[in-house]
Amino acid sequence: MAFYHKLGEIPPKRHTQFRQADGTLYKEEVVSSKGFSGIYSTLYHLYNPNQVKSIGEPKHFHWEIAKEHGLKQTHLNTANVKTTGKDYLGARKILMMNHEVMMGICVPEERKMDYYFKNADGDEVVFVHDGDGYLFSQFGKLKVKAGDYIVIPRTTIYRFEWNEGPLKLLVIESKGAIETVKRYRNELGQLLEHSPYCERDIHPPHELRLEKEKGNYLIQIKKQGMLHQYAYEHSPLDIVGWDGYLYPYTLSIHDFEPITGRIHQPPPVHQTFQAMGFVICSFVPRLFDYHPQAIPAPYNHSNIDSDEVLYYVEGEFMSRKGIDRGSFTIHMGGLPHGPHPGTVEKSIGAKSTDEIAVMLDTFNPLQITTAALEYVDKNYPMSWTE
Repeated sequence: MAFYHKLGEIPPKRHTQFRQADGTLYKEEVVSSKGFSGIYSTLYHLYNPNQVKSIGEPKHFHWEIAKEHGLKQTHLNTANVKTTGKDYLGARKILMMNHEVMMGICVPEERKMDYYFKNADGDEVVFVHDGDGYLFSQFGKLKVKAGDYIVIPRTTIYRFEWNEGPLKLLVIESKGAIETVKRYRNELGQLLEHSPYCERDIHPPHELRLEKEKGNYLIQIKKQGMLHQYAYEHSPLDIVGWDGYLYPYTLSIHDFEPITGRIHQPPPVHQTFQAMGFVICSFVPRLFDYHPQAIPAPYNHSNIDSDEVLYYVEGEFMSRKGIDRGSFTIHMGGLPHGPHPGTVEKSIGAKSTDEIAVMLDTFNPLQITTAALEYVDKNYPMSWTE
């Protein structure tokens, strides 16, 4: 999903002379996707974006699969994690992954980054479970708050500044582009009337943050399991203007309007984003099914070609026992899963739910990492035994 947006000063015609007050040219840069066949934006710099001051030694930045975990329904009890590291990158803890997507938590101690980050491997979705602040990128300043999905296209150069208070992030990295759901859009890309959100709910950067001063600016670039250290004399936020369709934006889970029915609706009605090999869904407060004989609790389900991850944000899930706020359940393809004993009968007659959760459904097997092993609830696979 993208719509045209612009900030700052731009020339009336692209790829033409656009000069500063002293007569020198602004440096034009096209940031494009799929070569030159996808969405793109055109940016105008004070300084040459290719002008590197120095390149440092790369650092390892990858995670290992826990090969011995095996096939079992999994609960990762990450509810009481206080911190996962000092800074934003050091605190990224990937807990599950395959060749198309990675998912984990980030609970940094520091509230301000003294460097910029660029992910050259994939698009990102950062879900703000707790916290509020700003994302600064070459596209401008973007206010972020609890409940926001922050969609960050690959190669965006950014840093966060968080306000004081609780801070907890859910991080998803995608090999393919993160997009809105195709069935929600018309032939021109506009979100349709039956879509559970619309363009008014999508918030692009709202003002430029022009940094003219020269100094020492570090950009850590993630590429193929390494963090590459690039230093510049000028800030990556030296943009006087840009326009296009490619930029980071926020969409709040609280602005997702649930789709309900007379009988239980399947998970695709909660779909929020699509990408190569997976989808992201939002479970939000909603009315339950209104057929007189309806059973609000979900039916048992056998995943034959997908793995299902639920990250519990707020409220109480009527189908699940013993899962706390900020934890994950992973229901593997090849095994049936469903409500815990006693929850089906208990759900009958219930009128609504206040649950909030983020769901990731993959279409290729997902495996937990060695970093996730300390959080594994060993009793969870037997929790359906009455």
